[in-house]
Amino acid sequence: MSNELIISATQNGCRIALLKDKHLAEFHQEEEGSKFVVGDIYLGTVKKVVQGLNAAFIDIGYEKDAFLHYLDLGAQFGSLQKFTKLVRAKKITGGKLDRFQLEKDIDKHGKVSQQLSKGQVIPVQVVKEPISTKGPRLSCELSIPGRYLVLVPFSNTVSVSKKITSSEERKRLLRLIQSIKPENFGVIIRTVAESKEVAELDKDLRNLVKTWDDGIKRLVTANPRDKVIGEISKTSSILRDVLNESFDNIHVDDKKIFEDVKSYIHTIAPDKEKIVKLYTGKAKIFEHYNVEKQIKSAFGQTVSLRGGGYLIIEHTEALHVVDVNSGNKSNREENQETTALSVNIEAAKEVARQLRLRDMGGIIVVDFIDMRSSENKRLLHKTMKDEMASSDRAKHTVLPLSKFGLMQITRERVRPQMNIATKEVCPTCNGTGTITASILVSDTIEKNVEHLLVKQNEKKLVLAIHPYLYAFFTNGIISRRTKWFFKYKRWVDLVQDTSLGVTECKYLNKDGEEIELSQATAVA
Repeated sequence: MSNELIISATQNGCRIALLKDKHLAEFHQEEEGSKFVVGDIYLGTVKKVVQGLNAAFIDIGYEKDAFLHYLDLGAQFGSLQKFTKLVRAKKITGGKLDRFQLEKDIDKHGKVSQQLSKGQVIPVQVVKEPISTKGPRLSCELSIPGRYLVLVPFSNTVSVSKKITSSEERKRLLRLIQSIKPENFGVIIRTVAESKEVAELDKDLRNLVKTWDDGIKRLVTANPRDKVIGEISKTSSILRDVLNESFDNIHVDDKKIFEDVKSYIHTIAPDKEKIVKLYTGKAKIFEHYNVEKQIKSAFGQTVSLRGGGYLIIEHTEALHVVDVNSGNKSNREENQETTALSVNIEAAKEVARQLRLRDMGGIIVVDFIDMRSSENKRLLHKTMKDEMASSDRAKHTVLPLSKFGLMQITRERVRPQMNIATKEVCPTCNGTGTITASILVSDTIEKNVEHLLVKQNEKKLVLAIHPYLYAFFTNGIISRRTKWFFKYKRWVDLVQDTSLGVTECKYLNKDGEEIELSQATAVA
């Protein structure tokens, strides 16, 4: 199976698509300066202690106070509290804990008012991003994830991922990490650490300790609401979590992001540095690799299955609902039970993919087509569990089918689900249902091109247009674009963009910036 990462730069950040065998497996959007990302550690202030919830609300700079439950304080909250006071009083310099005396674990069944009080300043880590009307969810069990290891301050426990099944390998990793880890730091060994040499693990551990040290230096002078330790960019975190031997290529269309990605991969996996490639084609990178079309087809309310069935996906505040329909598949199998099983198995695979794509979390209810055979129901349950286990990094639970043919799934919800607009208001009529003659669009574009090249004297002009218009302007030996060259003595670049309506056009200057046409100028 081939794995490719496609990274497209946007004005406010970038879009990231993970392709498996050319099919879209994951899609992420990253905005510059995005705050309150999972993994970020802030210096928060206790605003309110609510004994009825056994929780507190913490101000970390979001419009709504973040939520911190007593059980999320962690057993070593006393040590964290003591260490923070000593660091901010400058009685401890640096982040080393070898001479620091750990406090006793706090009571599991204690009350939040015993540990927190209004106005208290504490370091907290975002474990769930703001979703809908809720603020971020926090924890005081701080952890810093790396490529192979996760560093846990104020602990001495070393644990190994359950996915590493070899007892010999588990013992080897435990011995290695226990021999190199610093005092009073716990370590979680990730699945990708399997069969790695001590040099690689030691390098990763040193990087994590340095990240902790740098954060503690910032903690000395940090003000409440300040970010003390920031999670790396979404691009880098995806590379850290999914990069493996099966990765073939990473294509980037922006030079700065290209250099950042190359530098990061050089740090975590120098042997894979050559797979990072700068895309310089004329078409948009998502168009070239057929990602744009897949995004539009995958994020709609209706999702088609290859065999003829389809899914209807609805989102509510409380849960997500998926309805499975057989569509035109009904006439192809021997009987109803066989048809139902065939459609349900295919739907289970697509539902697992959709959960990853949209990053849907919380409660998901799937209404499969009714089946009578208990064996078929068990097969469907096993298929869904296997699909989720093989490719989904989020924690999840899949329950067997209920008597009503419903499957209940819970999936870790740490950030809002991905919503992509797949329905567009007609660009010409703006939803009124009536348009002026669409045949005039080519004349409108030609008038605007003349205005930009002659009156505004643009040195270079790029038009982003729908593929239909692209074909219209480039068709023939002496195409309309060629005639523009003879007329204006300047070549106009045309770029196909399926995200635009048939009558839409974007005019870009030599720097790739969109040219805004005034109402008096633009006829389009």
